[in-house]
Amino acid sequence: MKIFRAENTAGLTDIRMEYLREDFPGMPDEQAERIKERLPEYYDKHLNRDFYAYTAEDNGTVIGSAFLVLQEMPPNSNFPHGRTGTVLNVYVRPEYRRQGIAKALMELLIADAKALELDYIELKASAEGYPLYKKLGFKDSVSAFRPMKLVFE
Repeated sequence: MKIFRAENTAGLTDIRMEYLREDFPGMPDEQAERIKERLPEYYDKHLNRDFYAYTAEDNGTVIGSAFLVLQEMPPNSNFPHGRTGTVLNVYVRPEYRRQGIAKALMELLIADAKALELDYIELKASAEGYPLYKKLGFKDSVSAFRPMKLVFE
């Protein structure tokens, strides 16, 4: 088994779709197809620029992933370099879980985030992933601000 930073897009769409199907089991097939069609273009534009993908492979098949999306914004006291990261798609195929793969993916991602001089990385933890992220040093976020979003349909 190999764990590394992806240098090309091979396997990224498939592992992303597996993750989305598990995370959103009610996703309509038409929506899944639209997403699947758009992913290769996204990866071509962003891979190893402001999007980094970490994969685990077994005999040439991608069995796990972790994504890091970089954001750059005007610096302030919470992010003096103006560069932060968001972790997405930490996923390992069910038959490979509980073998330390997600931990190894995250350790490589964290090392890269430090080398990229990000002020911090953040994520939204599932109940299953929460203990791992705590062991890796993530802390619960507390903010005086309320998260909000405006969805365009």
